[in-house]
Amino acid sequence: MPKPKVFVTRTIPESGLRLLQQHCQVKIYPRDQVIPKKELLKEVKSCDALLCLLTDNINREVIDANPKLKIISNYAIGFNNIDVKYATKKNIPVTNTPGRAIVDAVAEHTFALILAVCRRIAEADRFTRVGKYHGWEPQLLMGMELVGKTIGIVGLGRIGSGVARRAGKGLGMKVVYYDAKRNKEFETEFTAEYVPLPQLLKTADVVSLHLPLLPTTHHLIGKKELSLMKKTAYLINTSRGAVVDEKVLVQALTKKQIAGAGLDVYEFEPKLTTGLQKLGNVVLTPHIASATIEARSEMSRDAAENILAVLRGKKPPFLLNPEVYDKR
Repeated sequence: MPKPKVFVTRTIPESGLRLLQQHCQVKIYPRDQVIPKKELLKEVKSCDALLCLLTDNINREVIDANPKLKIISNYAIGFNNIDVKYATKKNIPVTNTPGRAIVDAVAEHTFALILAVCRRIAEADRFTRVGKYHGWEPQLLMGMELVGKTIGIVGLGRIGSGVARRAGKGLGMKVVYYDAKRNKEFETEFTAEYVPLPQLLKTADVVSLHLPLLPTTHHLIGKKELSLMKKTAYLINTSRGAVVDEKVLVQALTKKQIAGAGLDVYEFEPKLTTGLQKLGNVVLTPHIASATIEARSEMSRDAAENILAVLRGKKPPFLLNPEVYDKR
């Protein structure tokens, strides 16, 4: 009996690929770039399982290209690149990779951005490299201490909880949060306070976003929300770029309506909104919050395990549309 065919849209860490190669015929798009639509459609037609990336647009056309497709395994926590609703209609399981390592990696990177922007690390680095440093000065590049300040967590999922944990127990920050659901156990453990979003924005010294991109979260942070924030406050986004109205954010940062921002994701990724890259009060990283050896390797294994489970007739560990199995 021939081995099932798996198509991988871009090279990922070997841990998952080796696992798949033990049980499947694995074909990987050979170029280190986003696969062109024409190539994607061609390869999808002949595979049993698709292992794709957040940069791949898995829309109706792609899904319809192969009526016998058994699974769409996304190498990412996010899944807004996939028409999950349509895949469900076609009875195709869709999975993601929200493992423990990626949670820690993103939470750590969030704090790297917080520290970098609040203590003006990127500014200081540029200042020193161009020869502007001529000796200690009492008011040179002064930033904001985090001890005793308030962090506002918007979205208390596993990553948001990880950031809150590091902030509260690691740096002695006060934690307030907003989420669709209250978590009273978390509130007790971290002396955290649940508040409505407007109140969070008014009181937090650091606002950190940890939300999926949904119709209800698109431009959740816009002109009105930014106007509520303190002039001394910082906005951090490691979730999805379009959660923030980036054009409005550039205006707020330019006018210094808020003190600064740390961004790892962008509304029109990889393109930056005009003016963003010129701002000195912003730290920008190229969507690398999960870019640790540990996290990316675990993501690779999880993506592979999702595929192998489905090919064996089992429910995958990280299933996004359980309705597919409810019908069976």
